[in-house]
Amino acid sequence: MLFRIDTSSGDPLYAQLAAQVRSGVARGELRAGERLPSARELAASLDVNLHTVLHAYQDLRDEGVIELHRGRGAVVAARAGTDLTDLHTAVARVAQVARRLGVAPETVTTLVKEALR
Repeated sequence: MLFRIDTSSGDPLYAQLAAQVRSGVARGELRAGERLPSARELAASLDVNLHTVLHAYQDLRDEGVIELHRGRGAVVAARAGTDLTDLHTAVARVAQVARRLGVAPETVTTLVKEALR
């Protein structure tokens, strides 16, 4: 999986990384047991601070998306993909309806955030 960050985005870099892993799992691009790059490798390849990557990995661990193993690094958790498949399908449907209605992505995001409260 190719990781990208947008330094001009208002989202923190660690949040961008974590979101990419979540999306990769939801889309089936990252499967259970698949190893992610080491924090050092990823930090070096993206030219970001090591702690930025560690923050993303720790958040993903806390959510149950990845498991962190000393010496083996970060691995996609066994249950991660099954939990997000239905959600990914629902989000794709929301996006389809929003496009059909011409609703701006920011409005959709706001509506979803309000629904989650």
